[in-house]
Amino acid sequence: MRTPLIIGNWKMNGTQAEARALATGVRDALKRKVAAGVAVCPPFTALPAVAEILAGTAIGVGAQNCHHEASGAHTGEISVPMLKELGCRYVLVGHSERRKEMGETDELINRKVQAVLAQALIPVLCVGETAEERNQGLTFTTVEGQLRAGLAGIASDGIARLVLAYEPVWAIGTGVNATPAQAAEVHGYLRGIVSELSTKETAQGLSIVYGGSVKGDNAQSLLAEPEIDGALVGGASLKAADFVAIVKNAVAARGVAREGRSR
Repeated sequence: MRTPLIIGNWKMNGTQAEARALATGVRDALKRKVAAGVAVCPPFTALPAVAEILAGTAIGVGAQNCHHEASGAHTGEISVPMLKELGCRYVLVGHSERRKEMGETDELINRKVQAVLAQALIPVLCVGETAEERNQGLTFTTVEGQLRAGLAGIASDGIARLVLAYEPVWAIGTGVNATPAQAAEVHGYLRGIVSELSTKETAQGLSIVYGGSVKGDNAQSLLAEPEIDGALVGGASLKAADFVAIVKNAVAARGVAREGRSR
């Protein structure tokens, strides 16, 4: 089974002092090795401080966004080489809030994915449908379109190095999460598309995480689904105890799932 991956997206929250405290809390609570990948994505301003605190640990640092060019006259933007220099391992690409608030298109998101891969970092490509699209029965059409566009022109070895995040827009910050069955169904569909775009082996090895009101009390049921490989956590990642509870519940869920499949 794929190792679970839990990523905390702090969004536009936290001064440097607050980020230091939060990163320290996560680090100290996870001193003992856990059977999961863990990463946090602070705001740009807090990246150096968080990277310093997490240096030498297994907890990765990620950025919430990037520009698709390596340098140039792009006022207010941050390039992937800059993020790499700060110690980032992951970069979120195509988050629904970027698509909605900043008008990011599938074409732009594809260029960002390619830019992240070019610097040997890991893009976390986000896809997901709105409430209206789900109600109209367009969930699979929407996520397939976003996925195919986001991976356009990317070879199989590049696809193998990224992470997918299914984040239904209607579940983000609403307190209403997709049921484990709903999320698993979409994850399985996405894995099938990846198999078409690359190979079955690549698709089976790819981590597809779920994002959308993930909390300690629902993480275990979500992660017990074999198709759900982890979580992209928003609000619950802003408190160290809540985030760590999700990590530990994910590990427990994977243990239960592994035991069930071995019988």
